[in-house]
Amino acid sequence: MQLHLTFADGVISGDGNDDIGRFFIKGRYDSQAECHWTKAYVDAHDVFYCGFREGKGIWGTWDIGNFARGGFHIWPKHAGDSGTLIESDVAAESVDVIATQTSDLPLTPATDD
Repeated sequence: MQLHLTFADGVISGDGNDDIGRFFIKGRYDSQAECHWTKAYVDAHDVFYCGFREGKGIWGTWDIGNFARGGFHIWPKHAGDSGTLIESDVAAESVDVIATQTSDLPLTPATDD
């Protein structure tokens, strides 16, 4: 998965691409390290994420309604980066990350009908 996230003023935004297709991220985070967002695939389904910031990564669960759910972990692409994922409510910070995602059910890419 290729993923670019921006954290600013309590808002998470971003975009990326994976084996399902292109997607956009929109969500929120708070000072207690909790975050939640929606990954919306272009012309396909949405995936809802809920997680907690811990060190330089975010751990949590993802859910596609009653269809599928699983766990995830994302972390900065370069482990030597000087900043954390969510350092401040004031400054915007872009982060290139690596993500893992697991599912018990296979997901198939959307098709043009």
